[in-house]
Amino acid sequence: MKRKALVSIVLVVALGMVAFVAFRNRENGQKFRTEKITRGDIQATVTATGTVNPVITVQVGTQVSGRIQHLYVDFNSPVKKGELIAQIDPAIFDAQFQQSKANLLNARANVMKAEASLLDAKRVFNRNKELLADKVVSQSDFDVAETNRDAAEAQLNAAKAQVAQAEAAMRVSETNLIYTRIISPVDGIVISRNVDVGQTVAASFQTPTLFLIAQDLTKMQINTNVSEADIGKVRVGEAVEFAVDAYPDVIFKGTVSQVRNAPITLQNVVTYDVLINVDNKDLRLKPGMTANVSIIWATQSGILRIPNAALRFRPADQKISATEQKGPGIWIVEKEKPKQIKVKTGISDGNNTELVQGELKEGEDVIIESITKGKTENKTAGPGMMR
Repeated sequence: MKRKALVSIVLVVALGMVAFVAFRNRENGQKFRTEKITRGDIQATVTATGTVNPVITVQVGTQVSGRIQHLYVDFNSPVKKGELIAQIDPAIFDAQFQQSKANLLNARANVMKAEASLLDAKRVFNRNKELLADKVVSQSDFDVAETNRDAAEAQLNAAKAQVAQAEAAMRVSETNLIYTRIISPVDGIVISRNVDVGQTVAASFQTPTLFLIAQDLTKMQINTNVSEADIGKVRVGEAVEFAVDAYPDVIFKGTVSQVRNAPITLQNVVTYDVLINVDNKDLRLKPGMTANVSIIWATQSGILRIPNAALRFRPADQKISATEQKGPGIWIVEKEKPKQIKVKTGISDGNNTELVQGELKEGEDVIIESITKGKTENKTAGPGMMR
């Protein structure tokens, strides 16, 4: 009886040791975090940062110098084409115009005087011509009369030329007087006003900008710079989604309208300007806002998607042959060990990648990271299963 009890104790101890060793080996074995292959949509995008601007912006300046006498519009004022928006003090220009008018009248009077002199010179010449035929006057007197006639004709032509000069000078002074009235060249809204009443503007060397007018704020455009690595994916007509800091929860829509060929090089980085048209009927977008842009260059719907973390995973202690390393592959757990599955991938949205070809199906678990004992808390790869 005692012999049987002793044998039973030995068997229990042996089984316990075997179970302990097996449990310890299992605890020391490698574990993996996995995610499932899902089915859904993927949008491949090119990201960029740009600035919201009106499609057409007009800088209104002045061609004459002077003191701002009146301002008729302010920031955000709607204006019509041809509307008076500012007035430069016209006193000096009006005086110049009146002087040029007087000069023109004087020039015309000189023409009349020259015409009268010419008429008199012609009468003297004709009379002396007749008297010379009768040998009443000398040849010398006749020559003087002819010279006086020719001189009178020249004087008349000079007077007429002075009239033309005076007319041109009057037109210049009249134009300068007109330019003291600052007129809106387009229908739109005043975005900025750069002058105040009483300020003197000088147009001698460079035309100063008095107002900035946006022609239509219901239609905006975004100017973005896309890197040379991504510009090949951008085409006119592609859909665009973007957000601005003022409305962080709103996704705005747009369309690529132009891809400019002129390169922009800054610190050895080459980018290209891409213009995006945006509808702004509600006027929420304002000039100068910073837009975080996503240009959608490819879309796939209802496809199998692989988590990008699964494509980056490589077992640390797994010996991989040269053949297995070629091309993309993912790993699954088979009989407690990782197994590589070769795949062919398509577009990616940064989180998931399209599965084009491979022995995988929807809902299958793929390894995204390995977890060693004592380091589980440090892994933050995302939700998944523990194997």
